[in-house]
Parts: sequence; structure tokens; C-alpha cells
Amino acid sequence: MGFKCGIVGLPNVGKSTLFNALTQTAAAQAANYPFCTIEPNVGEVAVPEPRLMKLAAIAKSANIIPARMNFVDIAGLVKGASQGEGLGNQFLATIREVDAVVYVLRCFEDDDVTHVSGRVDPLSDFEVVETELMLADLDSLEKRRANLEKKAKTGDKDAKETLVLVELALAELNEGRPARKAVVPADQRRQWRMMQLLTAKPVLFVANVDEDSAATGNAHSRAVEARATQEGAACVVISAKIESELALLDADERGEYLAELGLEEPGLNRLIHTGYQLLDLLTYFTVGPKEARAWTIRKGWTAPRAAGVIHGDFERGFIRAETTAYADYVAHGGEAGAREAGKLRQEGKEYVVQDGDVMLFKFNV
Repeated sequence: MGFKCGIVGLPNVGKSTLFNALTQTAAAQAANYPFCTIEPNVGEVAVPEPRLMKLAAIAKSANIIPARMNFVDIAGLVKGASQGEGLGNQFLATIREVDAVVYVLRCFEDDDVTHVSGRVDPLSDFEVVETELMLADLDSLEKRRANLEKKAKTGDKDAKETLVLVELALAELNEGRPARKAVVPADQRRQWRMMQLLTAKPVLFVANVDEDSAATGNAHSRAVEARATQEGAACVVISAKIESELALLDADERGEYLAELGLEEPGLNRLIHTGYQLLDLLTYFTVGPKEARAWTIRKGWTAPRAAGVIHGDFERGFIRAETTAYADYVAHGGEAGAREAGKLRQEGKEYVVQDGDVMLFKFNV
């Protein structure tokens, strides 16, 4: 299943540089002028997963297929975007389609890279972009409310339920708060997500720092981290410039370069893993001689629903799932050893899949 994170921010903050590094391509043009990204770019990124390599080695799998996450590079938004200013307003609809919003905030000083407001102030940048998204949500909801009120008066149950959620969102937005601040009843969260509000999505802050600050951060990034904590959001400190350089190196060169910089791993790995946590995702594995593969699902999913990610028939005809915890699979040298040690379990329809489970589904359609 495809989970999407939309990369947003003002022009010239490093969005496209970060996107290029993520996808290891030059699909998004990175240039020193506003609006150089004139259509949303989508890139699939392999999720770094050392456990998959270990499982493949044990099973002697011919192919290794990692889980994937999608990142969407969206044109730079500017003040007034919700009213048609700049080009970013063309992509507000694209943001509605993503599962989480990644705010890229400029935390570096560079006289050679123009800043649209003439100064480096990441918190001000965040507020400009978030305000535009809030204004777009307000406009959308106010238009939607009139139609829902008409339907609700006729007794339409769905319209009445949706209208309650619209009022809930408007109450936050009219107070200058994003829709994600609303307290939504558990049984209405699915309908809430279907409203596709820009400011209801989970948020991840990326503090894009200079090369010298990649390991320790700087005053700008620390301000961003503090604001992320205040917002209940995640934050990752990254130097997009370093990440773009790392993307061009082989594994050995990358390790040496990271060591020189005092970094344990690429910032992009932390970004992807933080995105996983933000979206409440986990990974399970299918392993055999033909392939070892990682699959992404949401936490709390049962075995049949997890099986449906592979194929709908697996979910419809689900019988059971032969399941081994990752640690047990490794400790006992694979499926046969785990079975002999009594560590391979037969799980039914109510089983909630755990991160790292190695699974073989039995089904009949």
C-alpha cells in the first residue's frame, strides 16, 4: 500500500534538494529561484530495513524487496497562496491526497540562496505556510457546510454526522488553530480522515541546516525542535546538501563520509523511520527462497487485513497465518528451526500483527 508524505514549505528552503536526495534522482529541478517546481513530483523511497537483509541471508532468498514510502515534492507556497498567489495554490489539492505533511524549514544562512522574505526565520516560514493551509481549509469547509445543512434538514444521516465534524474543524480554524487540534471521537476518525483537511494531517518538521550543523544542529533548528514539541509533532534535523552528496556515493564511501561528519546514519533514514512512527506504521515480512519482502501496514491491523496488502484473495479467503517473531526466526536459523523449537505459531483471524512478524498466509478462495 502506498503511504504518501507531502514535502511543503516556502520557495528556496531545500525541498527539491531533499526530494532529490530521497529519491536519488534529479526528477525535481533544484534551482535558486522561486517556483522552479511547477508540477508535483512523486518519488518512491525504499524503507531502510536491516532486518530484511538478515532474513534474506538466512533463507537464501533470490530477491530482496523492501517496503516503499512515497514522497511528494510540492511547489513552494507563499503568503496568499490560498487566494491564488504564486504557483503553490495549484497544488493544495495534491496536499489533500497525502497521509502526512513534511514541513521543510530553512535553518541555514547563505547569501547565495535567495530567501523570499529576505531573512532566515524558520518559525515565521512555518506560520506563513500553515496559515495558507488553514485558510484553504476554512474556505473549503464553509463551502461544504451550506450544502450539508440543506441535506441535514431533509434528515440525511450521513450529512448530519459530517456536519458535526465540519463544525468541529471550523471551531478550531476560526480560533487560529489547525484542524489537527480538534478532539475527534474514536468512532468518527475514519470519516474525519476522509474529509482530507490540509491541517488535520500528521505533521513532521524537517530543520534543514548547513553542513557544519548536521551533527549538532544550530540555534535555528533548536527553535524548530521546540516548536515541534509544542505542536505535538515530530522533528528531524537534516542537511539536505549533505544528503544530496551522500546519494551519489556507494555504501563504503557513504560510511566513511558519515564518520567524518560525526553522523551515525543518513538523515534520510531518520526521516523515513520518523515518518513511519508518525503514521503509526509497522513492518511484517514474507520470506522464502524466491524472495524476502517487507510489507507496510498500520498498527492494530489483524492478520486477514495484513494479508490483503499482498492480494485481496488472501484477505477474503484467509484461513490462518503461520507466524514467527523476527527474533525467533533469526535465533533458530529460519522457518524449519523455529518450527522445531515450537516458535512458529498458527494465528487466526483475530490475531493483531506485530512489528517484525514473519508470516506465511494460508487461504482458500
